[in-house]
Formats: sequence, C-alpha cells, structure tokens
Amino acid sequence: MNITLYDLSVWVVPLIIAITFHEAAHGFVAHHFGDNTAWERGRVSFNPLKHIDPFGTLVLPALLLLSHSPFLFGYAKPVPVNFRALRNPRLDMVWVALAGPATNIALALAAAAAFHVLPLVPEGAAQWLTDNLKNAVLINVVLAVFNMLPIPPLDGGRVAVGLLPRWLGYPLSRLEPFGMMILIGLLILLPLLGAELGLNLDVISAILRTVTGYVLRLLLIVTGNA
Repeated sequence: MNITLYDLSVWVVPLIIAITFHEAAHGFVAHHFGDNTAWERGRVSFNPLKHIDPFGTLVLPALLLLSHSPFLFGYAKPVPVNFRALRNPRLDMVWVALAGPATNIALALAAAAAFHVLPLVPEGAAQWLTDNLKNAVLINVVLAVFNMLPIPPLDGGRVAVGLLPRWLGYPLSRLEPFGMMILIGLLILLPLLGAELGLNLDVISAILRTVTGYVLRLLLIVTGNA
C-alpha cells in the first residue's frame, strides 16, 4: 500500500480534530460538574498535543493500515476524571461519558453540512476539502459508535455503569482494567479464531458497521445530502 502525503493530509487532519474535540469535551463537562482534575492538568484544551498518544493515535493505526489489517484501531490519552469529585457521581459520570461521542456526532453534522459550501471553494482546493469532509464524517461517526460499546473504559461502558442498577453496574465497572483486552479479544482474536474454524465470529464488527451505516445515512438525510 503506497500512502502519499495527500492521503495523510486528508486522514490525519480530521482524525486529530476528532480525538482532540472528543477528549476536550470530556474534560470540559467534568469541570462543569465539579471535577477540576483535567482542568488543572491542562487537558481541557483544543491543543492536539495534549491528547495525542504517540503509539495509540499515530503508530498503531499506521501499522494496521500498512499491514492491510481488516480492522483499524487506535486511541488517545484518556482525559483524567475523578468521578468522586463530581457533584452527583453516578448521574454526572453519564454526562461526562456522553460528551465525547456527542461531540463527535456534532462534528460529523458540521462536516456533512459543510458539503453545501463546496461550490464556493476555489477549484484547486475543492477536492482536498471534499476528501477531508468525507473522512471527517466517517471518522467522527465511527469514533462515536465505537465508544458507545457498553464495555468500560469506553464511554458506553461508563454510561451503562451510571444508568444500570448498582447490582449490575458495579460488576460491570470491575471490568474496566480488562476492557482493552476484552476489546482486542472480541474485535481481533475472536474473528481470527473463527477464520481458523471456518466460522464467522466477527459479530461485534458487523454490529458496528451496521450501526455506523444507519447513523451515516441519518446524518446525510438531516443535512440534506441524501
């Protein structure tokens, strides 16, 4: 696979914006509800350097892309949140968790709506901007949908912990230290095992693709692009 500077410019720019706004939103909402941890550490910021994890944000996705991996995966530095410092920990945790995916959906809406201004863009820049907007819509929707999987420490897991009765939420919260291993198992190892056994065990990816497709179509309808 030959990746050009043009390819990088139309993928890296929207990716960095997506993760930066996602993480900053967590910190901003946590600060709003009484936790100053991220604020004091300078993480309530739109400076990408505050949120980029060199391996998780840049190296890992690049390696997967270059190795023709069927699944692209990456992560940013998590914004530190002390949930006990929130005024109403269980409920406010839900709002803090939802802030990231909600921000990504808002960015996707803005990017989709921006297609209507493309006729006003000089011809030399129109294709570059078009590709950036397309990728911005896709990246932000994928990021929002993926993060809403109900597995801690993903945002969906924390939403579930906050909304479920304590007898269900507490055991789910105990999975957080193992969340990354669970995700790798479900998204990478299980499909590989299925391929060896002649079975399609890529269930989670199929669900993510289906939900992502529905959300993309809805955004395009809402913004008048369908």
